Amino acid sequence: MRAEPTLAEQRLWHHLRELQLGGFKFRHQHIINRFIVDFYCPEVKLAIEVDGPVHKKQRLQDEECEAALRDLGYQVMRFSNEEVFMDLPTVLNRILSSCAEVFLANHQQSPFPFQGEG
Repeated sequence: MRAEPTLAEQRLWHHLRELQLGGFKFRHQHIINRFIVDFYCPEVKLAIEVDGPVHKKQRLQDEECEAALRDLGYQVMRFSNEEVFMDLPTVLNRILSSCAEVFLANHQQSPFPFQGEG
C-alpha cells in the first residue's frame, strides 16, 4: 500500500468520495482478503483499480488478483491513468452504470411477492 495515492487516484477519488457518485459509498485503498484495491464500493462489491505504468510490468499478478477477487464474488473494474485523465466522464459513467446495475439486480422484487397464509 502506497503512502500517497497517484495523481490519477486523487483525481478519481475527488469524484467518488462523500457519496458523490449516485449516492454510492466508496472506500480508498481498501483491503479485501489479501489484496489492497484502489477503490471499493461495499454496497455492490465493486473493486476499482487505476493502473499506472508499473502495472504493465506486473500484468500477471494483476490478472491473478482480479481472478481471485472474482472467485470471491467481487466485480473488478480497471482503468488506466490515461483514461482517468483524458476521459474522466466516461470512467465515472461506467462506474455508476455498473453500480446501478448490480444495485437494481440485488434489490429487484419478485413479480409475485410472498403472500402470508390466511
